[in-house]
Amino acid sequence: MSVSQIISELRGNLEKNLQHTLSEFNRLRAGKASPDMLGSVMVEYYGAMSPLAQLANVSTPDSRTLVIQPWDKSLIRPVETAIINANLGFAPSNDGDTIRINIPPVTEERRKELVKLSKQEAEHGKVGIRNLRKEANEKIKKLQKDGLSEDDAKAGEEEVQKLIDAYIKKTDEATVQKEKEIMTV
Repeated sequence: MSVSQIISELRGNLEKNLQHTLSEFNRLRAGKASPDMLGSVMVEYYGAMSPLAQLANVSTPDSRTLVIQPWDKSLIRPVETAIINANLGFAPSNDGDTIRINIPPVTEERRKELVKLSKQEAEHGKVGIRNLRKEANEKIKKLQKDGLSEDDAKAGEEEVQKLIDAYIKKTDEATVQKEKEIMTV
């Protein structure tokens, strides 16, 4: 493995880390309905736990309503139960064919709580970024022991740090944007 391969692998892993952080942000509801809000809901289907998205169509007819249409009508009750058990603070109601969830407006106190959660998610993302930096630097040090010149190792570590700084900045920017979204009434 060369330094450029390490950098390339690091870039891919950093992008995955950022996408994960952004998907976690999408799960934080800020008063607007989004299918991502139900991303963590698992439904028991023929004895196996399956993600809701694989068993039903989740749509948002307006900014305050989620509509879940299971592909198998026998899943109405299990899907409703799974949403309640996911403890997301939703009160689903079903009409026999679809499940509707009305998203209540978010209180000021809840908004502040959501901002704290977004900062926690951002910090988790940054911890992941720092761990990726450590792994990449360890790989470069191993290459140095195997004959890579000190100058090339130093240049590799500087390139790693530039990437790390860029992705921490992207995470910070996404966090600020999410906080604005949460605090907007």
